[in-house]
Amino acid sequence: MAGLLDGMEAFGLGEMSSEDIFTDPKAKEAALKAKTEVEKKFVEEDFLFEKTYECPVCNKSFKEHTLRTGKARLLKTDIDLRPTFEGIEPLKYDVVQCKECGFTALTRFFLPMTVAQRRSILEKVTPNFKKADLKKPDPEGDTYSFEDAVSRYKMALVNAIVKTAKASEKAYICLRGGWLCRSYAESMQEQATDEAKIKEIHELEDEFLKNAYEGFTAARQNESFPMCGMDESTLDYLLATLAVRLGQYAVASRLISTLLISPNCNSRTKDRARDLKDELLRLQKESKQ
Repeated sequence: MAGLLDGMEAFGLGEMSSEDIFTDPKAKEAALKAKTEVEKKFVEEDFLFEKTYECPVCNKSFKEHTLRTGKARLLKTDIDLRPTFEGIEPLKYDVVQCKECGFTALTRFFLPMTVAQRRSILEKVTPNFKKADLKKPDPEGDTYSFEDAVSRYKMALVNAIVKTAKASEKAYICLRGGWLCRSYAESMQEQATDEAKIKEIHELEDEFLKNAYEGFTAARQNESFPMCGMDESTLDYLLATLAVRLGQYAVASRLISTLLISPNCNSRTKDRARDLKDELLRLQKESKQ
């Protein structure tokens, strides 16, 4: 349908063809200013500061981009407990990496370090690690891209394997790595970018979460609580969500039932378990059709 001001190109005023006839110029200016303020509000660098660490492997000091405490506002939490924040993805900044020796870990597991673990890192990681050229600007810039962050999670997992970390540590890296991949895919979908790349990222998310499930299942049998900041009920709920995702419906059903009758499970986790039960029943019904 033609607009009332279509054809103004003939007068050299084609940009006016989309103008709203009755818009108050002051209101339009205010709306534009508000939009600009929102865009300024969520500049990623504003959420970050440079924190100095001392590497427990090579004893060198280095700086890392670190999220300011309390700066990001929580928007929602996914069914598998992935938190989503406004303006930034904190998961990108939860890995610490020494540019000198290559030691990389989640902030939760950066310390302590045993003598045997240090020796393993120096023997198996450091000789093959490509050290950053300190004369050049930081290639990662003022923020980490999702691609940078995924690589750092993979490096953290390699280090955890080399230092023979507990199953729970390796599982936790995989869990957060999977969450990060989900955020990465979501950001690409918002930009309507390469579908093949989005599929690849989702496949990596699946692989991360599959290993998280296997690792936490092993840790559940051999390690004590709290585990990676989680109590028994929280871990069982998380395992149930991962079991549902992986099609392990019998395992998920058993874990959910245990949570719902447990006197030690808080009401919030029980509410989540009920929602998960509804989702499980829906999926089971669909699988039988």
